[in-house]
Formats: sequence, C-alpha cells, structure tokens
Amino acid sequence: MKTFFASTLLILSLLLTNSVHAQSAGNTAVYKEWPAYWIAAPNDAGTEYGVYHFRKSINLTAKPATYIVRVSADNRYKLYVNGVLVSLGPARGDTYYWNYETIDLAPYLTTGKNTISATVWNDAQYRPEAQITLKTAFILQGDSTNEEINTNKTWKCIRDSAYKPNNWIGYYTYYVAGPGEIVDMNKTVKGFTATDFDDSAWPYAANIDHGRPKGMSDAFGWMLVPSSLPQMERTYQRIPVLRKADGISVPPSFPGTKTPLTIPANTTVTLLLDQTYLTNAYLTFNFSKGKDAGISISYAESLFDNLSKYGPIKSNRNEIDGKDFAGRKDSLLSDGSANQTFTTLYWRTWRYIQVRVQTKNDPLTIDDIYGTFTGYPFKNNTIFNTDNTEITKILETGWRTARLDAIETYMDCPYYEQLQYIGDTRIQAMVSYYNSGDDRLARNAINLMDHSRIAEGLTLSRHPSFSPQIISTFSLWYIGVLYDYWMYRPDSNFVKGKLAGERAVLDFFSKYQQADGSLKNTPYWTFVDWANAKGWRSGMPPTGSKGNSSILDLQLLMAFQQAAKLEAKIGLPYLADLYTKKAAQLKQTIQTKYWNVTKKLYADTEDKDLYSQHANSLAILADVAKAEDMAAISKNILTDTSLTQCTIYFKYYMHLALIKGGLGNDYINWLDIWRDNLKMGLTTWAEQSDLQHTRSDCHAWGASPNIEFFRTVLGIDSYAPGFGKIKIEPHLGTLKNVSGEIPHPNGKVAVSYTLDKDKWKIKISLPQKTTGILVWKDKRLVLKAGENSFVI
Repeated sequence: MKTFFASTLLILSLLLTNSVHAQSAGNTAVYKEWPAYWIAAPNDAGTEYGVYHFRKSINLTAKPATYIVRVSADNRYKLYVNGVLVSLGPARGDTYYWNYETIDLAPYLTTGKNTISATVWNDAQYRPEAQITLKTAFILQGDSTNEEINTNKTWKCIRDSAYKPNNWIGYYTYYVAGPGEIVDMNKTVKGFTATDFDDSAWPYAANIDHGRPKGMSDAFGWMLVPSSLPQMERTYQRIPVLRKADGISVPPSFPGTKTPLTIPANTTVTLLLDQTYLTNAYLTFNFSKGKDAGISISYAESLFDNLSKYGPIKSNRNEIDGKDFAGRKDSLLSDGSANQTFTTLYWRTWRYIQVRVQTKNDPLTIDDIYGTFTGYPFKNNTIFNTDNTEITKILETGWRTARLDAIETYMDCPYYEQLQYIGDTRIQAMVSYYNSGDDRLARNAINLMDHSRIAEGLTLSRHPSFSPQIISTFSLWYIGVLYDYWMYRPDSNFVKGKLAGERAVLDFFSKYQQADGSLKNTPYWTFVDWANAKGWRSGMPPTGSKGNSSILDLQLLMAFQQAAKLEAKIGLPYLADLYTKKAAQLKQTIQTKYWNVTKKLYADTEDKDLYSQHANSLAILADVAKAEDMAAISKNILTDTSLTQCTIYFKYYMHLALIKGGLGNDYINWLDIWRDNLKMGLTTWAEQSDLQHTRSDCHAWGASPNIEFFRTVLGIDSYAPGFGKIKIEPHLGTLKNVSGEIPHPNGKVAVSYTLDKDKWKIKISLPQKTTGILVWKDKRLVLKAGENSFVI
C-alpha cells in the first residue's frame, strides 16, 4: 500500500511539473523587470526600527482620466497624493509572494504641480509576528507612458527621528502584535504631504534594486505579485463615552462630539474613554500648546481585577470601579505649537482608552480624539427576522467578532496576535460565505496556507508568520477548508489547483499510520482544543499507552473522506479509490479500538479510561457511529458531565454532530457560553470558555452561530459542490414565526416559516437556475428555481 502511495505521488509530481511549465510558457510576458526601483534612505541599512517619508513632485499639463500605479513597501506604507491619503498596504504576505496594490491616482491629481508622498515604517525587531520582512524599502511603478513617477534616485527621502518603539503592554502574556509609538513632536516632520512643502534640504533616496515580479529567474528579495484584495475599509468613528476623569472637570459632550478640553499647567489628568464595544481603528489625537507635556494613550479590550495580585484576570467588561488598566501604549511629547496631530501608523484594538496628560508650565488643549475604523470591507448580506432579541444580539456580536478578526488576512485575534491560523480560519471562512458571500479573503487565506507548506508536506499552522509554527492537526483541517470552499463556492478549478497540497498532507500522515491505519506518535503540536481535563496538555488530546489517540485518528479519517470526494470529482479517480480504502480501514480500526458498547461512547484512547465530547462528536461526523447508537451518543455528549468538555471553539464541531444525531431542534438551547459572554459585558466572543482567565476578548472561531442560525435553524445548506443545489432542512425548535435570507453564488436564498392553526406556511425562494429539496420531518419535496410555497 505504501509503495503504491509513493509511486502515485511521483506520478502526480510529474503531472504538476508539466502543468507549471505549461503555465510559464503561456505567461512569459509578465516576467519583466519594472523600471521602478525599490528605494530607501541613503546610508541606511534598513534593518532597524524606523519611520521614513518619501516625496516626489511632478507637473501635469492636464488632469488625467486615469493614472494607474503599483505600490508596495517593507514593512508598510501610507500613500498620499496632494495631501490626501489614498492607499495603505501592502497586504501581508511573504517574500515569495510580496503584494503590491494597484491604485488609480487620477481622482486626486490636478493640472500643474502634484506631489506624491509616502510614509514607510519598519518595525524591525519589534515587528508583529504576522509581519514578514527583509529590510526597509518602498516602490511605486507608474503604468502610464509618463514614467517620471517611478521610484528611483529622483525621489526625496528622510528618516523621521521623532519615532521610537514601545513593545511593553504592562503585563506578561503572549503578545506579538507590534509596538506602540513614542513620538517627540519637537522632532517630527510636519506637513510633508502638502504640495508646497519645502523638501530642498531632504537627501535623495538610494536605489536598492529594480522591482521584479514573481517568476523572474533573478527575482531575489521581494517577489512581487498583485494583491487580490480590495483596500481595507476606513470609516470615521467617534468614541462616545467618558467613563472617568481624574484631575479635571470635563464637559459632558466630550469625547462624543468634538469638544476642546484644556488641561491647566502643572497638572496631571487621567481620562478613561469607553467605545462601548470593541473596535479596530486608527486613533487620531489632535492637541495644541502644552510645551513639553507628556501624553500617553493606552488601549485595552477590558480592565483587570488586580494585576499585581491576580495577574490579567477579568470580570464583567462593563465594570470600571476598582479595576486596573494596562495595555498597548502610544506616548507623545508636545512641542507647544498649535494644531499638533498624531495618528497611529497602524491600527489599534480597543474598547477602553486611557489618556494621561502631564503638563509642565504651559496648558495643553485636547482639540479632538477619534478613531477611523478599519477592516476587510465585508458587507452583511443576511436577514434574520425574529422577535427573539437574544438571537439578534448573538448574530450582531458574532458579526462584529468576525469583522474585527478580518483585515488583510483572517486573524485569531486583533489585539494580541493578528495571526491567520487554519483552525480559526475554517470557521471564519464559513461565516464569510454565509453572511457576506464575499470569498476573496477566504481565497487569499487558502493561497497563503498553500504557500506555507514545508518539504515534509504539512502546512504551517499559521501564515504569514515570521516564526514558523507547525500544528500538524491543522493541516488536516486545511483539507476541510478546501472541502468547504468546494461545497459552498462555485470555483472547483481553484480547489483543483490545491490538490497537490491535500495529497502532500495525507502522505505525511501516512508515515505515522500503523498497519491497522491508526496514527501513532504523531509529531509536532497536535492541538485540538483548549480543553482543560485529565490527559489534555497545551490543547493536545490524550494519547494512550501505545501512543494512539481516537481524536487524531478521527481527524485523519475525516480528511481521507473529504479528499476522496474531492479527488473523485475534480482530481484523480485512483486517488479517490485509495483514500476511500484507507478511510474504510481506519473507520473499522476506530470502531474496534475505541468503542465502549457499555458506555455508548468512544474513548479518547484504546485504554478506554478517558472520554470527551470531542471524540464522540467526531465519531458522528466521520460516520463511524452506527445509526442505532447515534441517539445515545448524542445524549451522552450533552448530559455526561464526566466527558472532557468542548470549549467555545470546538462547539462548532460538537453542534454539527448533535444536529446530525437528530437533535437540531434544540440548537438554541446549546448557546449558554455565548449567553455567558453577553452577561459578562463582552461585545465580541472570547477566545476561551473561561471568561475570567481568557486572554483575548475577540476570537472569531466562536462566531459559529452566525453560520448555524442560517444553516441549521433556517436550514439553508449546500447540497452539491459549488452550492449548485440547495437543501432546506429547518430546525426551528420553539420558533413559530421566523424568516431570513443568505447570499448565494447565483443570487440569494430566502425562507419563511409561520405556524398558523397547527399548519406550517412555508415560503422558499431559490436563485434562478438553482434547484433543491425541502426536508421536513419524513418528507422530501422538490424545490424549483424561484418561488416555492407549501402548507404542511
């Protein structure tokens, strides 16, 4: 079997090589050196923390209809035209796929003199973990025949010596989201984006090398590719509430509306501002006078009970009395002039902001403080009509959580990490499909996961990431990500191009399968869930005395099953047969090794001394559990408190299993952890179920209700690859009048259910050219495209 598997992969390798050569032959025109250079400050190694400004002025005889440029930087840039911010980027990637944005500058250009400028910064050794970097650099390439815009030695560049990093957040935890800024306003370069700014004293930039697109034989360094993502949303956002002020009396309109607040000389003032919900935004702080005043602006998801005594323990997020504040901090030193302004280079995450001002001999006036919300420009294209306000609140909170964890990649959390993990992304992508219908960020995520694969065949657990990390079980979920995309999005060719990665992952795991198919001593971090119980360690499930784990075997089984379906339809049929056979063998092994007929449960190990909701949920989902046992297993999952309990993350899979086990009408009764989040004042879903000890208050892996209220309760699901057919199987529970809709690749799907005099009035609207079925108890009714009505 292993010999056949290895020979199969050799054949595949040859097929893939031929495919790549064919692609290259058809796209040689793109492998052309850019006239533009990567540029940097002269005599600067570009490997240390620094903030830099670039400028170039051009004269136009007429306002152009279009003026397309391609722009990128390392680490990041803000691009301005005639003082107007027009682009931020580049979208995060890696050096083998370094993104550039394509921007039309024409709307911002005028006849005569125009100035294009940029701020570029390099966090260097303080960089976010999600930021891959080589050195400080900037590039801009004009697509027009007028090439004087291209970056080269004619551009001016200066380092802004006002900036220093601050990477301490005030307590010890895993924080890798980048530094705060320490800015001396006496030194900062002001007004450089304006056309009339005098840059005559600035030195000219230094050329590093021409820009080179990915695919050139000498494309060392940054291998440039066009970003597949739109510009991120930027929306003006007020901070509505002042919760506390020490050292000063504050007008009631501050900070909800623009209200000047003057702090007397030789005074220390502390202000606690409350956004009232978690947000991601660029913070802008405008102020005047106050020579040599020190200003600190700190950001927190929530306040802490007593940091020095208990560490970062949190209670109700709405409470502030007696609490400690700690978090990422920006610090400013006022130069005493009027109309000083500070906007963070990168966005911050906060619910609470603490502003502390210590004046010297000159009063300081806070002219204004506000945010500019940012995020991937998802639009919520769902409707869920109900008089159940709790459902509405859960959906609103889940959507906010999903949005805050989606910018240029999906993220596990915006405050602490900003890393795109596969386990999180699988759920986040499904939220995107169901709530928005926009799959561009999901495609980007799949591409990045595919790019991350190592020679052994596994994906990295997260990507982009400066430090490689391997969670081998997440590579199995990667196959699930591919399968989900294939089922819910109408682009099987995209998934077909990723099947080499699916095969490589399964080849890796085959090396650790025993003669009976069971995994033994699976290497790397085998994270499954942050469960806290006997045998679990760092999120890894128990292994038995012989090195086996039912949970790992079940994940592998599901991956074989999904891969077999993919290969049968869009891949290689003989691989589909191979995976089907391997799945059948493993399925039988799992039943033999782990099933306890007396308990009606699957054990975590063949020692049969530990049991979990995880193993039994996966056994149902993988079709290991027999039909006659499924009801008993489902009941035990819900009621047997001796089982290791799933956290908010893995409840996604547990709920799918319970629904498959016939308990879907009880779905709304399973949401206590989400109710607990709301009772504790959270406005996004926490990372872990222990809401006092959870580190992050925003993890979109908990946003699964934003899938299941539509897929399970309203019953709208894919019934064929690409959502080509639709299954409607509602689980309404106690709801008697509910309706809603979701986006679909061909339009939208809308449903309505009303109980009237013991009869259900059902209306279902399917997109054009799309058919399906209605499953209602023991009935299966055909649905046509367009309107369908039933009384049952």
